[in-house]
Amino acid sequence: MYESGFENYITTKIRKAGGRAFKWVCPGMTGAPDRICVFPGGRIIFIELKRPGLKDGRSERQKKVCRLLRSLGCDVRRIGEKEEFVEMMKEAGYEV
Repeated sequence: MYESGFENYITTKIRKAGGRAFKWVCPGMTGAPDRICVFPGGRIIFIELKRPGLKDGRSERQKKVCRLLRSLGCDVRRIGEKEEFVEMMKEAGYEV
């Protein structure tokens, strides 16, 4: 599955859980995660999506931005497999 298909799968599942997965385009700042996922109750998770099967696939800039967001107390995930996404959803209190 390509990254775009995986992204569609994830956004559909988050919407069915009552949340939204906004595409994050941040002009002037490279390396921002792909999606800002907002769940009922105000839970926010930033997701960097990678094509299933890649070991990591993030650039150094993406890793730096993820570290910055985490240092600010944000929940940031690198998701590249359906199992990782299902686990994230369970941690957030939702079944997929």
